[in-house]
Amino acid sequence: MPSLGRLHLITDTRPGRDPLSVLAAVLPLARTELVVQVRVADTATDRQAYDLARRVVTLTAQYGATCLVNDRLHVALAVGAAGGHVGADDLPVAAARQVLGPTAVLGVTAREPGTAVEAVTAGASYLGVGPCYATTTKTGLPPEIGTAGVQAVVKAVDVPVIAIGGVTAAAVPALRAAGAYGVAVVGALSAAADPARAAAELLRGLSC
Repeated sequence: MPSLGRLHLITDTRPGRDPLSVLAAVLPLARTELVVQVRVADTATDRQAYDLARRVVTLTAQYGATCLVNDRLHVALAVGAAGGHVGADDLPVAAARQVLGPTAVLGVTAREPGTAVEAVTAGASYLGVGPCYATTTKTGLPPEIGTAGVQAVVKAVDVPVIAIGGVTAAAVPALRAAGAYGVAVVGALSAAADPARAAAELLRGLSC
C-alpha cells in the first residue's frame, strides 16, 4: 500500500469552484504529504467523475501525491487511482476491499469506536473520522464529535485516523494532540484566497 499523506484535499465541485486550480496551487508545496480524494456530486455522471479523476491522477503523479476516488470505486479502477474511500451509504467495507484488491488504499468513514473497529477488521487502510466541527460543505451530517470523539476512535484502532469536518489550520494542533494522523479538508483550501498559503498553514500544524 502506498504511504499515506497527512493532508487530504477533497475536491470541491460545487458551482463557482475550480478543484483543479486549487490542486495545482497546493501540489508543489504538499507533494507526497497530499492525498486528493476525488468527490463529485451525486448528480454528476460517471463520465464526469472519470474525467476529473483522470486529470487528478495525472497531476498527482507528477509530485508523488496520492489520488483516491470517493464512492465510485469503478472510476478509481478505471483511472488507475491508488484506491478509494467509502461512506456509510456506499459499498460495505469488505465488498469495497474485494473490488479494489488487497494492495489498494481503502478509506472508510467512521465516527465511533465500534464501527471503526468493524471497518478496520473488514479491510480499511485508514479511517475518515468526523464531522469534528460544524461544516456547511456537506448537508445531512450527524452532530460533530470534537477532539474527544477523534481520540476515542484513535484509541480503538491501529490504522491512521484522518479528522474531517470543519477543519481549519487553527484546529490542527488539537486534532494532532488527540491522535489524528492527518486531516481532510474541503473549504479550508477550496475557499481560500491563497490555497498555497492555506496549505502551508495546515502542513505546519500537521508536522508537529
